[in-house]
Amino acid sequence: MKRVLTAILLLAMIFPLAPTFAATVPPAPTELPDPRAMTFAPPAFTPPKAERQVLSNGMILYLMEDHELPIIRVETTIKTGSIYEPAEKIGLAGLTGAVMRTGGTRHRTGDEIDELTDQLAIDLSAGIGADAGGAWLDVLKKDFDQGLALFADVLMNPVFEEEKLQIAKNNAIEMVRRRNDRPASIAGREFNKQIYGADNPYGREATEGTVRSISRADLIAFHEKYFAPNNMIVGITGDFDKKEIVGKLEKAFAGWKKKKIDFPKVPAVVERKEGGVYEVIRPITQTQIRIGHLGIKQDNPDYFALSVLDDILGGGGFASRLFRDVRTQRGIAYSVGTALRPGNFERGVFLAYGETRVETTHQAIATIIDHIRKIREEPVTDEELKRAKESFLNSFIFSFSSPSQIVSRQMSLEYYGLPSDFLERFRDNVAKVTKEDILRVARKYLHPDQLVIFVVGDDGRFDQPLSSLGKVVRIQLTP
Repeated sequence: MKRVLTAILLLAMIFPLAPTFAATVPPAPTELPDPRAMTFAPPAFTPPKAERQVLSNGMILYLMEDHELPIIRVETTIKTGSIYEPAEKIGLAGLTGAVMRTGGTRHRTGDEIDELTDQLAIDLSAGIGADAGGAWLDVLKKDFDQGLALFADVLMNPVFEEEKLQIAKNNAIEMVRRRNDRPASIAGREFNKQIYGADNPYGREATEGTVRSISRADLIAFHEKYFAPNNMIVGITGDFDKKEIVGKLEKAFAGWKKKKIDFPKVPAVVERKEGGVYEVIRPITQTQIRIGHLGIKQDNPDYFALSVLDDILGGGGFASRLFRDVRTQRGIAYSVGTALRPGNFERGVFLAYGETRVETTHQAIATIIDHIRKIREEPVTDEELKRAKESFLNSFIFSFSSPSQIVSRQMSLEYYGLPSDFLERFRDNVAKVTKEDILRVARKYLHPDQLVIFVVGDDGRFDQPLSSLGKVVRIQLTP
């Protein structure tokens, strides 16, 4: 007992802290706010800008250094495209872009270029689309001089070797022969024809005859007409010094002279005054549906509100009206949605699409059209508007996650004549969109009475005849 008392006294001498303990006890925590009720100011959006310069030959440059990896990326945008092809030579632009890369230059054969790119792990490609052409180079910093020399040679001095041209033509002809194999491809292509017209550069398509008629001389002439330093924008990102690389570009493209280019006049698209119902018969179990009409250009001031509308109606994935109703609740569509595709040189398209069982084809079409009508008749809900805007604003920053993305977007804005701050304004204007704005643009730009309805499927098994939607025109595909 004596030992226990002694131990207690020793402890009391060492730790005479009872009053101190009481004094250091933390106060009772205050009640924390409900996280669901918390609000925050929108995050600032200030994406970095690439530096813009112009070379002595008129070539526009966008430069952004990124020293994270010893890699340099070069990309170009050239003002050209299939919209400038002669009607009897459809396919010429695409062949020019492809064979420019594979068909050699005045200094190297196509096979020699392939060997050098393999040896140095260089990725070099080129192509021409509907209203723009381009070329791309990815190369290690240590091999940049060789890569740039090769890149410039391909752009300035292609010879379009006959053998490589024949390979490209055969591939193009095979694609023509196989393009009716996939119902989704048929639906997209033929719908586009109905929107723009089969003879318009935005709606026409190559045939075996137009491809066979294209010669090496045609490719040389097409390249000669549209490829010039003052007709292109070049963006460079990666591990480089700006001052040094500008000098290297001046040297690589020395001797390439400016030229005046007379672009052919592209026929304007004639807007349809009424819709129509079109079908292609195919013995398939899933019907392909395309519904829509001509849309807007990207510089339209209502583009912002229409983008939010599109998200709510069908472009917003699982949370959109079409997905929740047609797929989740009714279970009649494998895929369903909308896409607002703004144009640049010409008006774009408003499109609703779906893939459904043959036996529910009419029900799916009628439901999609009903939703297009409803969004014109009454305001969207507060919750729909909030979700659509938050989804856009929260994801927008990821469009600028790399220097190459930033440079590509700046190049695109200049190419299509949009303001340099267009993307920042886009974000700010989306944040300002109201329910009243969405109702206004829905009534102004969505026209249920002008919808083109295009269906690829087995009409003998449809739940109801398509004739209940309007007069049906059966499309016979070119073999």
